[in-house]
Parts: sequence; C-alpha cells; structure tokens
Amino acid sequence: MAPNSKLNAKRKAQRESTKPAKPRTERHTLEHDKPLAISSIPFELQQLLLNIFRNAFAERLSSDFGPLLQEVKGHLYNRDFATAFGKTEYLEAYAARWSPSRALGYLELFWDLKEQFWRIEETDALDGERSKSRKVVCLGGGAGAEIVALGGLQKIMSDPDAASEGRGNDRKMEIVAIDMADWSLVVENLGKHLTAAPTLSKYASAAAKAANVPLINREDITMSFHQHDILETTTPEISTHLAEANLVTLLFTLNELYTTSLPSTQKFLLHLTSLLQRGALLFVVDSPGSYSSVTLNGAEKKYPMQWLLDHTLLKQANGNQGVRGQDEVPRWEKLKEDGSRWFRLDERLRYPIELENMRMQLHLYRRL
Repeated sequence: MAPNSKLNAKRKAQRESTKPAKPRTERHTLEHDKPLAISSIPFELQQLLLNIFRNAFAERLSSDFGPLLQEVKGHLYNRDFATAFGKTEYLEAYAARWSPSRALGYLELFWDLKEQFWRIEETDALDGERSKSRKVVCLGGGAGAEIVALGGLQKIMSDPDAASEGRGNDRKMEIVAIDMADWSLVVENLGKHLTAAPTLSKYASAAAKAANVPLINREDITMSFHQHDILETTTPEISTHLAEANLVTLLFTLNELYTTSLPSTQKFLLHLTSLLQRGALLFVVDSPGSYSSVTLNGAEKKYPMQWLLDHTLLKQANGNQGVRGQDEVPRWEKLKEDGSRWFRLDERLRYPIELENMRMQLHLYRRL
C-alpha cells in the first residue's frame, strides 16, 4: 500500500525508468504548468524536512544510489512487487526517492486545511471532554511521507509564535502507519531523526551546537507501524486504532486499492464507516483523473475514483453498517474537494537527488 505500495509505484517507474538520478534538487517544470501561489510553509521548515530524509537515508543516497534505484524501478516495471518491496535497501531507496517531495506537498495540504482538521477539537468541546492527544492513522503510509509531513505540522502548531496567534497546539500527536510491506525499519529511522538532534561535525561552533535541537520533542509525538493488508480481514488491533482515530489518511493509496479489488475496497470503506467515531475525518489524496474499472452485467465501464468514493460514502453508507433501509441516516459529509491541485518545490531547496512537483486531487470527509 504505500501507494498501495505497488501499482502507483510501477506507474512512476514506467515514466522514469530511463531517467538517471541527478546530483541535486532541480525544479521539475512542465510547459502546461500554471502559475502557483508561494507555499504557505516556511522555506526553512521545508528544508529541515528534506534534511530528515537526507540524514535518515544518507547511506542509500551515496554515489551508488542510481544503480540501486534503477533496480527498484526495474522490479516495479516488471510487476515483481515481492522483490521490489522484499529487501530493506529497496524500501529505503523507494522512501528516499519518492517520499521527500510528497511529505512537503502533504504538509502544505494539512496546513491549508487546518480549519477543517481542527474541528475535531470543537467536537471534543461539545462532548465535554478534550483528549490529550490527536491520533492519525495513515493507511498506506509505510514509506514515511505522511509521518514526516505530520511531524512538520506538529512543529508548526507547537511553535510559540503560533500560540500567540491563537493557533497553537497543546496536544500530543500519535501517528499509526499501516501498510502491506514491512516498512518498520523505515518508519523507525524517520521517527528517530524527527525526534533527535542532527549529528554535527566535531568542528561545529559552540553557537551551532547550542542551536542544534530536534525538530520535535519526543514527548510531543509518537509513531508506530503495523504490517497489514487492509483489504483482508481487519484485526482487532487495527480496528481499535481506527476507532480511536481523529484523522484517517489514504494518500496516493485509494485508487490502487480500487484497482486491486473494487468490491473489497468498497467493503473496507463501509467497515471503516462503522468503526470511526463521530467527527473523525477521512482525507483522500490521489492522482487527478484516476479511473477504476467496474464490471456490471458482464460489461466493463470505467468510473472516476472520486465518483466511486462519493457513491460509497455518501450514498451506500446509510442505515445500519452500510445496509440501505427505509430510515436512511447520512454517515458522512464532504468538507472539501479539489479535482486538480499542484504543489511545486521551491527551487532553493536542496536534496542529493532530483525531486518532482506533484499534481493531485483531494477529498475531505467528516464522519457524522
């Protein structure tokens, strides 16, 4: 699953299988790109997040990274997913290559949608209670982009200046990543670099040493990983995590789930509906123009991913656990959607290899 981890990665490999890694970050532009607004995320924080990946995968991003990445792309291109995601070095190469730019793009989305996200706290107030932590479950989040993005969000919300502006955060964050492949070492490595000060040269000045602090304090964030196929039977442990979640993300994952098995994906979304608490959010991001094939009465027809998602959540998820009846009760409301949105990397950012801009669609739902 990250991006289920498989089919979406294969599509990237098809586009890039002949393009060598470059020695530094370059802005990736297309002739049909439209002008974009400047990112709402401070440049300094964006570079710090890229540094998290650079430091976490320093060994992989060495001079021999190009051949290793080409191996991964070759296995993905040949649909040999068991091999592509079967070795730690391949998983690290994948995370070092595709997750950094996604982390920056996701952080911008999280921050731009903060008003919708923080309605969770309003629900707590109505219930007469306020949880000490905010729980986010990232389905297909093993490659780490969501984790680093949420770490950046926690950093912004914990900033003293944010508190003075009335948007501060006194809540902890718990992140649970769930994925098919065993990304445990990747998640652990990124978590360590998020919550530990970077290693400095022994020649660093006293001022540099004094200013060298972790991006996030250990007590402000916790991270865990669970290897599980969500299209299979959901375990009690996974169900508990989902039931406690304030936010569930499906970032560049849902369309690949639909491609794997549309009936199983619909079944899972309805099961998710039955598990989530009132006020919980479901955030879906995917490639724009994503379609999935549905066979009805022996004839195959393609439907846009967003149509399938709306149909499942806004029409099917009525009554008792998704069973339509005479007394239909709406279970979801749609808070936000955007069929085509760009995130463009700041050309000043630096990273050992080339990264890419992102174009995506997004959909945000709230459990009623």
